[in-house]
Parts: sequence; C-alpha cells; structure tokens
Amino acid sequence: MEKRVIKKDALAGIIKKMAENMVVYAPVRDEDNVLFTVLEEEMEPLLEFDNTKNAPKNFFFPQTEVMMRYMKTERGRELSTVEGEATPAVLFGVRPCDARSFVLLDNVFNDPKYKDPYYIDRREKTTIVSLACVQPPYTTCFCTSVDGHPFSAEGADVLLVDLGDTYLAEFVTPKGEELLKKMGDLPAADEALEAKKEKLSDAAGKAVNGVVPGRAIKSWMDENFEHPFWDTIHQSCLACGTCTYLCPTCHCFDITDEIKKEDGRRIRSWDSCMSWLFTMETSGHNPRPSQKQRWRQRAMHKFKYFVDNYDAIACVGCGRCVMYCPVNIDIRKIVTDISNL
Repeated sequence: MEKRVIKKDALAGIIKKMAENMVVYAPVRDEDNVLFTVLEEEMEPLLEFDNTKNAPKNFFFPQTEVMMRYMKTERGRELSTVEGEATPAVLFGVRPCDARSFVLLDNVFNDPKYKDPYYIDRREKTTIVSLACVQPPYTTCFCTSVDGHPFSAEGADVLLVDLGDTYLAEFVTPKGEELLKKMGDLPAADEALEAKKEKLSDAAGKAVNGVVPGRAIKSWMDENFEHPFWDTIHQSCLACGTCTYLCPTCHCFDITDEIKKEDGRRIRSWDSCMSWLFTMETSGHNPRPSQKQRWRQRAMHKFKYFVDNYDAIACVGCGRCVMYCPVNIDIRKIVTDISNL
C-alpha cells in the first residue's frame, strides 16, 4: 500500500484540478448544511467539516433512476435497458462510517446470486477518497459499537488522515493507486508520520461517545418477535421516513411505470419501510398494518436479519437518524433497552 504526504494547503487545489478532467463529488457548504454535490469550477471543496447531511449512497443508489425505456410500435412494445451510463468519478471527503456503508450495500446489490447492473456500474467507475475522523464530530456518533472505527479504511480506495499541517494519504486499493497518478509527485510518508497516525487513531476510537451493544442483542431478537417491548418504541413515530432516507444503508425501493403516449419508462425510487403503503399488497392486505410492526421490522432488519444473511450489522453508527428524527426516537436507546431486558 502506497503512503504519501499531502500539504494541507495543497489538497483543495489538487481536488479542483482533478475536477477539470473528470467528475468529482465533494462536500460543499449549502447555507447551514454540508452536502455532497458535483464540484463545479467556482466551488470550494470542504476539508474541515463534521459530516454531510445527505449520506453519499445516492451516488450508487440514486433517489430516482430510469431502469428501462420502452416504446409502443406496430409490433408491440420495444424495450431498451439503461445500463453503462455512469462515467468515471471521484467521491471525495467521505467519512469512514459512510465509506463502510458501501461495503454493506455491496452485499445487497452485488450478491453472488442477485446482481444490480446499475449499482455495480457506478461502484466500479467511482474512486472513493475517505477522510478519517481525527475527532468524532457528534455526540450521536457510535461507529465503534457497530464494527466501525473513525480511522477505518473499509470501503475506501484512499484514506486521508489530518496530521496538522499535512495529510497522510494511504492508497488502499488499485483504484486508489491509479488516482495517485493524477495527484502529482507526492513525497512518501515516513515512520514518524505513521506513528502519529496510529496515536491519533487510538485517541479517536476512545473519543466516540456512543457505546451500545450492537452485536449482543441479536440473540434476544432471535427469540422475542412478539415481546411486549415492541409495543413501546413506535408510539411517537410520525412515519415520516426521515430515518430511512438519511440512513447510509437503507435500501428499500419502489418500481413504477410512467407512460406518455407511445413512450414509457420504468423508474426505481427510494421507498421506506416506515410507510404504510410500502407493504400494501394489490389484494388490499397489508402484512405490517401498524407502526409497531414497521418499527420492529426496521430494528430487526438492522440488527438481526442482515446479520443472519451477511454477518454484518446494517448500521454504521453515523447518528443521522438520531440527529434528525423530529420526535427524538433514538436507535441507541432502543438497542440499549433491549440489552437490558
């Protein structure tokens, strides 16, 4: 693995130069929010920020995408799939929790049995540059409780670590090493910088405030699908879907057909298990008619079903669902309460 040094005052220029020749997504300031967006000529990429409001999953799993187009002709309907439209890109400034979410989503969209060509095409053509959290940004962060870490390189092609006046750049994958060729002649990192990085990594891991028994509750969930506890957690829920839309790993979707005269298209759009309509069947039957059942599904999917299928918790501990829930439902409290039953 290549390890190089980038001067702090040079990094923004390197990223902007890269954006002249390829698509670069980067965090930028948008009023009171920090959002990932395509880096335009007049924009400055943020290098110091807590985390973005929007999880970067939408670059691989868009909020809305056309999967197929079709046209009515004299011979019937002619279909054409929409594949291979992604262009090579760099996704810059991803926090380790969000970079790790891509690995979890790979289990769903790039499963050996079921492969999503739209997702895979974007993943293969995008290089991910992650920024380690030298200081965990929020009190709502709990990545270390769900198998993550503020300095984790999992899911990243390049990991940048802020060492003060420089960045230590670790080029983790072959895609990362290819990006190194576009970043100019960078000096190699010495042992002193690597030792400093390890010291900062240890401190960052200990600084994560949120500590919950993420793995420990599965055995309880295995045996308690009808437990009275499930009657308690949903009572204030508005079913707004904020937790699912902001979550880096939620991947529920709906597929609809839109037709205008002879032209039609099939569209995939984000959906939410918090919605009553999500499980409504054509017959009129709904297997999850109450918010209790929908909230149980959300918790069970994160901490049981996904673990059963992939031996991984479907949560990266970013804390967005805690921060932005309008009625202050806290997944950390739910997990902790279960562990105490």
